[in-house]
Amino acid sequence: MAAPSSIRVAVIGTGAIGLDHIQSFQAHPAARVVAIAEVSPERGQAAAKKYSVPLVVRDYRELLARDDIDVISIALPNYLHVPVALEAVRAGKHVMLDKPMATNAREAAKLIAEAKRRRRFLMVGQNHRLTPEVQTLKQLVDRGVLGDVYHAKTGWTRRAGIPRIGSWFTQKARAAGGSTYDIGVHALDRCLFLLGEFEAAAVSGQTYAKFGQRGLGNGNWGMSEIDPKRPFEVEDMSVALIKLKSGRTVLLETSWAAHQEQEDWNGTQLFGTEAGAIFPPLRLSRTTKLGYAVESVETTATLASSNRMVHFIDCLLGRAKPLILPSESLAVQKILDAIYLSAKTGREVRIK
Repeated sequence: MAAPSSIRVAVIGTGAIGLDHIQSFQAHPAARVVAIAEVSPERGQAAAKKYSVPLVVRDYRELLARDDIDVISIALPNYLHVPVALEAVRAGKHVMLDKPMATNAREAAKLIAEAKRRRRFLMVGQNHRLTPEVQTLKQLVDRGVLGDVYHAKTGWTRRAGIPRIGSWFTQKARAAGGSTYDIGVHALDRCLFLLGEFEAAAVSGQTYAKFGQRGLGNGNWGMSEIDPKRPFEVEDMSVALIKLKSGRTVLLETSWAAHQEQEDWNGTQLFGTEAGAIFPPLRLSRTTKLGYAVESVETTATLASSNRMVHFIDCLLGRAKPLILPSESLAVQKILDAIYLSAKTGREVRIK
């Protein structure tokens, strides 16, 4: 690994999320984005010019072979996450992997085992855990302000936010799933983080494709190429009831497209024996001596940064304890798998 004064990063993929990776790493004074891998020469050169990255290649394997690169940051379609990450850790690189971790739990577990065997640092970019709202609420939960938190509602729902119909996001072979994988994973991960429990016992889920198949609900996220001949093959909405091993429950809702009042809603609600909490914005609901009260909570930035790449680099440098563990990302992946299996079979899925 490089000296602590300089962690050398290569980003694979320069779509919209890849550009975010580059910019986010460059926010850390000890990180240098030294290379980009991008199959589109035009997109790669544009990113290199915008962010002053000295090296651009089309084949990411060229970067894996270099001794002057410490970290590989993967911003690729979902089906490539595990294959590329496996190659990276086998090449001796630390890996920052965009969500979802994988397209199935079996492959996610394989990656975790390989990273552990090679003693490489692996993290999935579940950045919603790092926000001041979530960190503040986590402190309230851990201090017992809510009492026994026994149920939660969490979700991310959009009125019209399908990421470019005809792009890889809407192709099953490349994305594996739709709104659940794309934005639902964030809502689920942060909720389980707040509860401090990731292991589920059973999942009942249902998925829907009501808008995308009709060419409706398109959003403007991303830079991926669009093939108008490609059918819409994934869900644009899902719901799931998740029973955790403790007996607590989580209701998850996601949508890329739906008739709803708000254009975009992204939040979590916790139900405790002493109080309830919901965000955004963060509020507490509870009985007081003066009657029932709903009070706003001032959020505080308890972490050095809510930037997941900054946190990743700080962990590599030994300045921070990893807040996102691979084992937790694997547990989230198992729940995602169960949602799709339950929707397919019409039955509750037990998780071993």
